[in-house]
Amino acid sequence: MVTKRSAQRVPAAEGQPPVRARILEAAFSAFMERGFAETSTLEIATRARASKRELYAEFGSKHEMLAACIRQRAERLKLPADLPDITDHATLQQALVAFGSQLLREVSDPAVVTVFRLAISEAVRAPEIAQTLSDVAIAASREALREIMRRGIDAGLLGGGAPEMAEHFSGLLWGSRMLGLLLNVAERPSVREAVARAEWAATAFLLAYAASA
Repeated sequence: MVTKRSAQRVPAAEGQPPVRARILEAAFSAFMERGFAETSTLEIATRARASKRELYAEFGSKHEMLAACIRQRAERLKLPADLPDITDHATLQQALVAFGSQLLREVSDPAVVTVFRLAISEAVRAPEIAQTLSDVAIAASREALREIMRRGIDAGLLGGGAPEMAEHFSGLLWGSRMLGLLLNVAERPSVREAVARAEWAATAFLLAYAASA
């Protein structure tokens, strides 16, 4: 229930970002610190220096706030707009290395790893977190990889199904790194390390799936 006091607009300090950005930032930090189920909308509103009326005007529920937080980060997991046309094995390998290294760096970002940990820790109390993560963030990277595979198939460079090849390349790219990150026993790869790993994965992948001449 929105009280008279909580419904009043909370003045923002000069130079602060718009209310929607403040709410998302506050929600994300609260979810990370306290967990999804234990975080109240009042706490988010207080952290964001916003009224509950403003909060509900921007987001209909706590779940929508989390989905928006995940969606923000998922934008970086989509296929780059400047990806070169795939016309030969060199451009196919270039595309795999470019997207693969980007994927390694983005997903291993500490904030993203924390979201995965949150989804795991809240799997029983709030299974919708894992579902949102799967439907938004994981789906974005999966579709981007499948699109690269489809372009390779259309160019006559790959022999196989796009979904299966995307899964195989992802496995080569990550190995056990994600498990190590989740357990906090592995570090985020540097840009140089990410490129080297993507190059190795692309080479191994093309040896297995290059179309027969």
